Amino acid sequence: MTIGIIGAVIILLIIVFAASYNSFVKLRNQSDEAFSTMDIFLKKRYDMIPNLVEIVKQYASHEQKTLEKVTQARSMAMNARSFEERTQSENILSNTLKSLFAVSENYPQLKANENFLNLQNQLVSLENDISQSRKYYNGVVKVMNNKVEMFPSNLIAAILGFRRYPFFAADQNERQNVQVRF
Repeated sequence: MTIGIIGAVIILLIIVFAASYNSFVKLRNQSDEAFSTMDIFLKKRYDMIPNLVEIVKQYASHEQKTLEKVTQARSMAMNARSFEERTQSENILSNTLKSLFAVSENYPQLKANENFLNLQNQLVSLENDISQSRKYYNGVVKVMNNKVEMFPSNLIAAILGFRRYPFFAADQNERQNVQVRF
């Protein structure tokens, strides 16, 4: 009878361990998939930026400094190695794109250019997709991190080597209020 109880407890522990392991693997794969989805949208944005810069160059040649900043930010984001570098460089790129669109406000012919308007609309749509994919990624990461940190799954996570995933966060510049002046 005692051997049966011990055997049942061992089998139950094995089942719990296996279920926890499978849950961690599922969450890890969802986190990786969410990041890859976001990466696809970011790549689309990288591909669109040179076209946008070329159109702005035609109308606003003396805005060279802004155009260089956008190009440098794109290059920095594409070459980022670590997650932290990636997050920081993506935030910088978002800010430089905002400044590029602010420059366009000074050039009525540019604002009326069909190619520019088309690219601007595509970029706005893409930024919305990037925002949604960041929210999805952070949501999946939250579930993973909760599981890694909460008892008793944290014990299994420690044994199996599962770690927290970093969140994709906005930088200080994006957190500041936008000032509108008329």
